[in-house]
Amino acid sequence: MKKIRAAVVGAGYLGRFHAQKYVQLPDTELVGIADTQAAAAARVAEELHTRACEDYRSLLGKVDAVSIATPTPTHCDIALDFLRSGAHVLVEKPITETIEQAARLVQTARACARVLQVGHLERFNPVVLAAEPMLARPRFIECQRLAPFRERGTDVDVVLDLMIHDIDLLQMIVGSPVAALDAIGTPVFSTEVDIANARLRFENGCVANVTASRVSLKTERKLRVFCDDAYLSIDLQQKILTVIRKRPGPAPPPPALPVQIEEQSFEQGDALLAEIGAFLAAARGERAPVVSGEDGLRALTTAVAITARVRGSSAPGAPVHELAATDQALPLPS
Repeated sequence: MKKIRAAVVGAGYLGRFHAQKYVQLPDTELVGIADTQAAAAARVAEELHTRACEDYRSLLGKVDAVSIATPTPTHCDIALDFLRSGAHVLVEKPITETIEQAARLVQTARACARVLQVGHLERFNPVVLAAEPMLARPRFIECQRLAPFRERGTDVDVVLDLMIHDIDLLQMIVGSPVAALDAIGTPVFSTEVDIANARLRFENGCVANVTASRVSLKTERKLRVFCDDAYLSIDLQQKILTVIRKRPGPAPPPPALPVQIEEQSFEQGDALLAEIGAFLAAARGERAPVVSGEDGLRALTTAVAITARVRGSSAPGAPVHELAATDQALPLPS
């Protein structure tokens, strides 16, 4: 099998990890890493025995696939250049800074017949993969994503930084458009919103309550999914899946519980390696991308709507298309 020539744009925290994974995968050659900070690119290139460059455009036409792990405002232009040069693109979340930019990427990927995958890493979490077959017809979902305060990532609000992970999972699980939402949030330690809560109502009747905080004393990433016949507790951090169902037949006498509880624990695994492996499989035509550009656009549209509501620019319960329309008036933080 011919090796896929890969590159990474962005040699920061995430970009270095992307580059390491490409080196681990068979039938893949990491031909370069680009960063406007020459020293950062050189450090990663030296570690992984590849080429460093300051200008990503020197890689155009020389790679088959690329990861873009740069600041969000740069995603659109870089991704467009690589798509038009014939490369498949994996872009970190959020897909772009604005909905209009995301739509342009999706359209360009289609026109160029290239794979556009978005880095919503939780899709590759082993506990999510195990729970997915049991998530039919959810009625109510609770999501909590809590983290201590760190300077990294505070150039965007907590909706774009953390909550968007759960927005993507929700929209995958529910499989229905968001009909309306309400949200609230506030800055605490940064100039952007550091804690936010949103209540989403989907067209199929499912309701989700989503909280994201980066000013908590503990780290927690949990989903609780209530279906007609089961309750699933999904611990995304500890990789524990708990399924609670009503016992079949007559209820047992006390003190026995009228439910059966099944708990499974999973190895931590390497979600980023799985994500990049799936991206390269899509680039080879072996499968569809797990998180398509359309998925990334949908998650961004909902995140923008939540941000608009948090900023008080819309009435409670406003339809999502009205909230998302404020995107031009309220560009996402850089």
